[in-house]
Amino acid sequence: MPALRYLVVCLLLSGPLFGQSRTATSKTVLSARKGLQQPVEVIRDRWGVNHIYAKNEHDLFYAQGYLAAKDRLFQLEMWRRQATGTVAELLGPQEVKRDIGTRLFRFRGNLNQELLHYHPHGPQIVGAFVEGINAYVTEMTKTPDKLPFEFRVLNMTPGLWTPEVVVSRHQGLLGNVREELKYGRLVSLIGADKVRELNWFHPAANPAQPDLTLRVDGTQLFQPILDLYEAFRLPLKYQGRLAKADEDEAARTPGADGNTDEIDRWFEIEKQYTGSNNWVISGDKSVSGYPMLANDPHRSQSTPSLRYWAHLNAPGWNVIGAGEPTLPGISIGHNDYGAWGLTIFETDNEDLYVYETNPANPNQYRYKGQWVSMRVLTETIPVKGAQAITATLKYTRHGPVVYEDAKNHRAYAVRAAWLETGCAPYLASLRMNQSRNWAEFRQACSYSRIPGENMIWAERPSATKPGTIGWQAVGLSPIRKNFSGLVPVPGDGRYEWGGYLPIQQLPNKLNPPEGYVVTANNNLTPVDFPHRNAIGWTWASPNRADRIEEVLNDGKRKNLVDFMALQADYLSLTARTLVPLLQNLSSPEGRTEQAIGYLRKWDFRLDPSSVAASIYVAWEGQLKQALARQTIPEKARPYLTSLPSKRVTDWLVTPGLMPGSSGDPVAYRDSLLLASLDRAVAELSGRLGDDMDEWQYGQRKNKHILIMHPLSDRVDKAMRDKINLGPVARGGYGETVNATANDLNQTHGATFRILVDTEDWDKTLGINSPGQSGDPDSPHYRDLFPIWAENGYFPVFFSKDKVKAVAEQTTVLK
Repeated sequence: MPALRYLVVCLLLSGPLFGQSRTATSKTVLSARKGLQQPVEVIRDRWGVNHIYAKNEHDLFYAQGYLAAKDRLFQLEMWRRQATGTVAELLGPQEVKRDIGTRLFRFRGNLNQELLHYHPHGPQIVGAFVEGINAYVTEMTKTPDKLPFEFRVLNMTPGLWTPEVVVSRHQGLLGNVREELKYGRLVSLIGADKVRELNWFHPAANPAQPDLTLRVDGTQLFQPILDLYEAFRLPLKYQGRLAKADEDEAARTPGADGNTDEIDRWFEIEKQYTGSNNWVISGDKSVSGYPMLANDPHRSQSTPSLRYWAHLNAPGWNVIGAGEPTLPGISIGHNDYGAWGLTIFETDNEDLYVYETNPANPNQYRYKGQWVSMRVLTETIPVKGAQAITATLKYTRHGPVVYEDAKNHRAYAVRAAWLETGCAPYLASLRMNQSRNWAEFRQACSYSRIPGENMIWAERPSATKPGTIGWQAVGLSPIRKNFSGLVPVPGDGRYEWGGYLPIQQLPNKLNPPEGYVVTANNNLTPVDFPHRNAIGWTWASPNRADRIEEVLNDGKRKNLVDFMALQADYLSLTARTLVPLLQNLSSPEGRTEQAIGYLRKWDFRLDPSSVAASIYVAWEGQLKQALARQTIPEKARPYLTSLPSKRVTDWLVTPGLMPGSSGDPVAYRDSLLLASLDRAVAELSGRLGDDMDEWQYGQRKNKHILIMHPLSDRVDKAMRDKINLGPVARGGYGETVNATANDLNQTHGATFRILVDTEDWDKTLGINSPGQSGDPDSPHYRDLFPIWAENGYFPVFFSKDKVKAVAEQTTVLK
């Protein structure tokens, strides 16, 4: 519905916001801001974005921290507790294991060197940001009655930050050690060839790649080896409810009992649906003749959102976009010279090492033929309602020990590249914020270590040089000379990393002849890439990227309306592949035949109003389940619960390739198609009723979004109505460009979007659902949710005159 999205933007630019009257601009002076060197002007626009105008760098980042705390205080406090391993002090014994894991994986290097990595003024920038947060925290602790409701519900007050909190890695998109353990278990159960057949490892030069040779005792891998690692990575629980759970997921999500199947499901969902789209086009492909950029990261849907918009203006700084409220700077956005965005690029920066330990001293492990002592630390962890506990933390030369098997004299440690200096997620974007050209941007990228990302750049042309577009993959990538990194290896010295691959040697492009770069977590690495084992073997389905490229290659120059339509695109390439397989089939079941009729007339778009979309998505789900039951050996199913879409479509299109098929593979395939459609019709009848005409895809009983605040079960109905959002109808699913995950209640997808035409920075469009503020008493807690629900945007003005024209409030901090 591009026309509707265009209308939404026009309404935003010209007048009231969905019936909300434009408020008169007010001006406030907040005096006695201890720590500020000069007054700072803050213009808050109608969509809750703070435009910060400071006279020096210190005050700029002080104000950014202060305002982030003002908008997201509870979010920041829970980040602080997770970063410092003090969650059990607030939530009790259920969080002790989390705190142990956090402390085990805490960065313990030189803090000054760490901060200097992110920017030459890193210590000063992070210090000022922390000062600003603490200034607001101090204010609020003096007036606890003004704290957001979460603090009253949990009977808590916020604590002070330190720079160590900013550089915590606890919520980063880190690595694949859980997959390594899973593959090791699967190889032990069904063999390496079968594991390669059922997964999609690529790019591979031959069928024997990747190397999955298991050089440790596979029978010993079926222990809770990664419990501590998983504990500090899981979202917080409040009375057993996960921060990202909703009514559809509550029964299947890790509760206070830490059910293993539920934990596995949570990590699988995060791995599958955490991603992004971005693309950049040259001026030759745009209506304006200038480079254009689009980015929409796909993360968990929650309140408040992960992202936080800000505009930072001071001598040497003029940048707008979003990062996370816990970090200084802007990770996705633009400055006066260029725009940049990111998507996940698969690097493999974790390995699981298995050691033989000394029967006479379990704190020693065998390394190169000698017993080597572990480093042992102890820390005291306070626990609400219970005695403090003493945690013993052990480390080998490779990393934290996560599990000890006394019976078999084994220890397991995680080697994590992200424990190296300079691996705080996204913080290296500080250097990108000041980049003036491609060369400077690419140099800034060389400091971006975690997570692995596809960084794209669109540079505005000047009088002396044309516009530039570029792509640089980033990430800290260990070089493995004699192993793939996909299964656990002995820690005896035979399997070591050979340093890290220089970031600028990762894949990159500058002004490619096709006139665009598209990344959507898909593989962009050639088969003959040097240091193959330094990067990942598993990638997202190429469907999103293929669809974006298809639209960009349609021969029409693109403008912002086209980019809006593409970010909201619901066309399923998988449906376009599979539905024609039904063309010559018929079913003896009347209702199944009726469903086939809907699919034959369908345009393959998962629009909320489409009945065929409901039928198709249920059918695809049943097909995947049927193929999984047929091809995955029963003993492997606890560790391999689904198949990649690539395998499913390949086997259905070419049924002779399908494992386990016998007789006539085409007849077998056709019977599978119809039987799965029978089950899909029965599933939908049970959920949506017998009238097929009422099976619209987007509805409360089918595809929708309902965002539950994690504390909603601890407040009354009036407060629940205030803090929860939805339900509203949604379209799409996990592999459409507008990625909305595969659960009926959308758990993941783009909450933040940005569109940039470098012709004019004031043409930039953005969104951030559900709003800029995490405080339900703020008008900006949910004001962006209805715009987002219609795939709409607000204008992201950059010039001060334009910003003043949409000002809601002007504040002077002094």
